[in-house]
Amino acid sequence: MRTRQTHRPGRSLALAALAACTLGALSPAQAADYPVLRGSQIDDAPPAPEFDSRMNWSGFYVGGGAGVSSTKFEPGNGLQNLANFAYRNTVLGNEINMGSLVSNLPSKTDSGSTFFGFAGYNFAFGDVILGLEADYTKSGHQYLISDFIGRRFTTSDGTVNDFTMTTRQGADLKDYATARIRMGWAYGRIMPFATIGGAVGRFDTTSTIDATWRFTRINPVSGALENNVVAAGYPLRVGETKRNVYGFGLTAGGGIDMALTENLFLRAEYQIIRFADVEGTTTTINTGRVAAALKF
Repeated sequence: MRTRQTHRPGRSLALAALAACTLGALSPAQAADYPVLRGSQIDDAPPAPEFDSRMNWSGFYVGGGAGVSSTKFEPGNGLQNLANFAYRNTVLGNEINMGSLVSNLPSKTDSGSTFFGFAGYNFAFGDVILGLEADYTKSGHQYLISDFIGRRFTTSDGTVNDFTMTTRQGADLKDYATARIRMGWAYGRIMPFATIGGAVGRFDTTSTIDATWRFTRINPVSGALENNVVAAGYPLRVGETKRNVYGFGLTAGGGIDMALTENLFLRAEYQIIRFADVEGTTTTINTGRVAAALKF
């Protein structure tokens, strides 16, 4: 007896669909276990470096830089006093205010580059920065004014007086130093600040008058005419030229420090200094400057 197998198309299709579903379910699990590199994505890539904006501003620092300064020299009344002194204890000096003949000299300005070095120490109180700083600047700014005055005056005794005064006034600011208190506020690696303190400067100065005096009169004893007589003690120079005269003043300013690294920062700053009268001249310095410094 022969057995005949009958092929059923519906049953075959069902078995094929079941197999496909089984393979589809197994494929994601197998793919997850298999280390396949997809495109440019790297699962274990190192994290990107982070920029640290914090900065420890406390500690000692030293640096140097350059600037552009405008130095204003204002002559005072020193020459007027010298003019009166040149004819003191004379009839001419008693009857004429010699100082009034000397014109008020105009202010003069000298400008140019300056170079400086500085050192200081910062104390940090959170974001508040307090510090002490000293600097030294090489200058060389100067001025010199000369004038000539000639007059004829008849005094009460009938004497005709001819006199002249040649005036010279000037100053040469050689260098100066300041000691300042600094007050700043830290914004990470940027710190704006303000300063106030005292200053000392070294000057060469000139403040002189060369005076002459001739007269024509009738001699009260002999009655003879004395014509164009040089007065005793003249020509006469009063005042002097001095070297290394020290002047004192005040300073203030402001600026900003920017840290490039933990040990290096750059600076932009404005500074004003005013020196009191030095041999008849008052001096004011305005400076814009840049610098670099190392912090320890």
